[in-house]
Amino acid sequence: MNNRTSYFYDPDVGNFHYGAGHPMKPHRLSLTHSLVLHYGLYKKMMVFKPYKASQHDMCRFHSEDYIDFLQKVSPNNMQGFTKSLNTFNVGDDCPVFPGLFEFCSRYTGASLQGATQLNHKICDIAINWAGGLHHAKKFEASGFCYVNDIVISILELLKYHPRVLYIDIDIHHGDGVQEAFYLTDRVMTVSFHKYGNYFFPGTGDMYEVGAESGRYYCLNVPLRDGIDDQSYRQLFQPVIKQVVDFYQPTCIVLQCGADSLGCDRLGCFNLSIRGHGECVEFVKSFRIPLLVLGGGGVHGQERGSLLDL
Repeated sequence: MNNRTSYFYDPDVGNFHYGAGHPMKPHRLSLTHSLVLHYGLYKKMMVFKPYKASQHDMCRFHSEDYIDFLQKVSPNNMQGFTKSLNTFNVGDDCPVFPGLFEFCSRYTGASLQGATQLNHKICDIAINWAGGLHHAKKFEASGFCYVNDIVISILELLKYHPRVLYIDIDIHHGDGVQEAFYLTDRVMTVSFHKYGNYFFPGTGDMYEVGAESGRYYCLNVPLRDGIDDQSYRQLFQPVIKQVVDFYQPTCIVLQCGADSLGCDRLGCFNLSIRGHGECVEFVKSFRIPLLVLGGGGVHGQERGSLLDL
């Protein structure tokens, strides 16, 4: 590991609970961290307890009304927010749970701090497995995601970097990030995901290419069920190489959703931990400042990607 790597972990982030039966389990973050300790990976990284994002930080992307709602709502008072729950799409997939805003503050702050360290050249790679919540929109929650830490981090990176490349290997389309930067050429978004058969979120076909200044700076690679390591590699590597050669990014943000693995209960791809990790390794090989984030997945499979960093 020749790169200077910063690893952000909040010891409390794994203690939040979406509710009984919900597939999103923050506890997996604690399991992943235990592997970092067990394998001695922490010895090769700078380890930080991250900053907690403020309302002001979140409102760099999200609306003030939405963030104010997230801060105020709780399981004890949600009956008084019936209209807001509907307006902001908070309910079944994105439930109100104890400490909701605190959870968002912790995972968002870690991603934002990673971006800040990259900007100030404190590290070459910054890792926040708690981040990567790519479905959240400016005015609403979506797909288990409340605050879009990715968009907020990219906005921070744009203070110093003229071109940021966003790569998403979650099984679900990175719709929230794509939507945020659809009209600009300052950020190029590339998403590899399952598409079709009403699979969530239902966006991400190959004809979504950006608009206005952002036309052709949005690339989607829609995939079918069952893709394996070899097939994924044969798509991923040439596509990313051509994108990097064309776009010449000065920083890369990589969302490593583990639900593209074959063992994920919500997924339908057939990637191994090794194959998933090879994608991270390939992106790292460009030696461009890199922010690595987690995402979907109900287990601690991020360990495969971590071993490649």
